[in-house]
Amino acid sequence: MRLCLRPVARSEFDLVSRIQVTPDQIRFSGTVAQAFEEDEEGVDFHAVLDGARAVGFFKTDRLYHETYEFARADELGLRAFMIHSRDQGKGYATAAVLALQPYLAARYPERGAVLLTVNMQNPSAIRCYLKGGFADTGGIYPHGLAGPQHILRMGLAAEG
Repeated sequence: MRLCLRPVARSEFDLVSRIQVTPDQIRFSGTVAQAFEEDEEGVDFHAVLDGARAVGFFKTDRLYHETYEFARADELGLRAFMIHSRDQGKGYATAAVLALQPYLAARYPERGAVLLTVNMQNPSAIRCYLKGGFADTGGIYPHGLAGPQHILRMGLAAEG
């Protein structure tokens, strides 16, 4: 595995278009096509690559605090994190989450933390995020499309 994360321009849909999750996972992450169709202000796209092959996708939301009252203006949101269904169970998700802190800290140096919400009915995702360095804030976001969600946070600022 030669995993790396990289930004994806809107013109690079073909790079990540093959990434699909199982139908029961769509309620948690959505689809890559939906992400490109939504054209949300403040949202950046990113690929999880194994060499040149895209195995995952996620969005960062620079305006997360405008939608979620639990987020501060200096915090970034992580959304629509997904690993292609055929690549799940191979360690890509955990490796990608572990790579997030240095990657996001370098790309968004003005941000102190990254936040996400993860559905309470998605224990494997919760374990993956916690193993990758996120901490459970103890907060619950009750308005998730698929039900209540845990609020997780990971610091990005350099220690010191």
